Amino acid sequence: MIQRVVVTGLGTVNPLSRNVSGFWDALINKKNGINKITHFDSSNYKTKLSAEVNIDLNNYFNKKELNKIDRFTAFALIASDEAIIDAKIDKTIDKNRVGVIIGSGIGGINTLEKEHKKSLKSPRRVSPYFVPSMISDIAAGHISIKYGFKGPNFSVVSACASSNHAIGMAFKSIKFNESDIVITGGSEAGITPLSIAGFMNMKALSTEQNRNKASIPFDLNRNGFVMGEGSGILVLESLKSALKRNAKIYAEISGYGSTADAYHLTSPSPNGNGANQAMKIALSEASLKPEDIDYINAHGTSTYYNDLHETHAIKNLFKNHAYKLSINSTKSNMGHLLGAAGSVEAIATIKSIINSYITPTINYKTEDPECDLDYTTKSETKKNINHAISNNFGFGGHNASIVISKFIE
Repeated sequence: MIQRVVVTGLGTVNPLSRNVSGFWDALINKKNGINKITHFDSSNYKTKLSAEVNIDLNNYFNKKELNKIDRFTAFALIASDEAIIDAKIDKTIDKNRVGVIIGSGIGGINTLEKEHKKSLKSPRRVSPYFVPSMISDIAAGHISIKYGFKGPNFSVVSACASSNHAIGMAFKSIKFNESDIVITGGSEAGITPLSIAGFMNMKALSTEQNRNKASIPFDLNRNGFVMGEGSGILVLESLKSALKRNAKIYAEISGYGSTADAYHLTSPSPNGNGANQAMKIALSEASLKPEDIDYINAHGTSTYYNDLHETHAIKNLFKNHAYKLSINSTKSNMGHLLGAAGSVEAIATIKSIINSYITPTINYKTEDPECDLDYTTKSETKKNINHAISNNFGFGGHNASIVISKFIE
């Protein structure tokens, strides 16, 4: 039996806020979460800026707990707590029918770097918790252990498309009646010396030192992305289960598309062919036509080729309707959260649908003749949104698009 899939809980910790309401307020007020790197000494780095989460984890975990988890897992647990409380999941549910699917691009890289330094002095100094702190699946494991959820439990790793793929997998699990509820999304904490150096040396990161000129998606002068960190968690649930629980319903996940560029390790395929196909598949599953879409939360990384080819993909699929679409990139506010980007952006998309309000792509100054769509750069847009797409694409040619619709019973 095919199930409709709705969203009944939201949670986030990100560079703009440590909760969903604060996050939405920050987007409305055009806040910029980008600033100087403080996690380590970046004096020898060309890249000086990042979008860090301002948080004291000691307020959430005791010392013993922190010794066993990486920062990315801590973020996932904090965001999951908010989402699960928001969804009012209680002891009456069948925990065998509750899954946890969490995406992460680089997992516990903080732990990896810290423990590697210890190993250079002596292998005996390496923590026995090194492996279960580092592996990307461990955030999903911790959430399931904490709450006793015994349904499908795994991680999705597809670089910057990870959490969109996780949401897509959760959607499928519920749609085809494998689960009633899935806790899903992504988490990332990759602002480390090694990670920044790697992305910087491949010329993916912006070297701009003015925080208001660093993450400028679709701007002619864009020169790379700004790395962010954080987590976004959604509670997806079958409509049948949500109605039975009398749960609050935010929106409906109505379609999901996943493709590969099969082209290049880091560059998207010319004209955005893979992205185009992912959106096309998502629309087909949602039984929608291109002209039914009102808004796209773009991948919009502020890199030259991504923004150009995503624009091409939208224009090639939507034709004349592309110029009627409202598009934005919330990466202008909070940088690029890598594997967590899709889930946090999905939350922003859901809030836009609920509030009929599209927040602006901030700090945009100079038009690019090749990126000529409406990227919501001058001010916010008040607009009724029935159907929206949230895009995320990752190194390796991974593409994931989800269709999020206004819930109509």
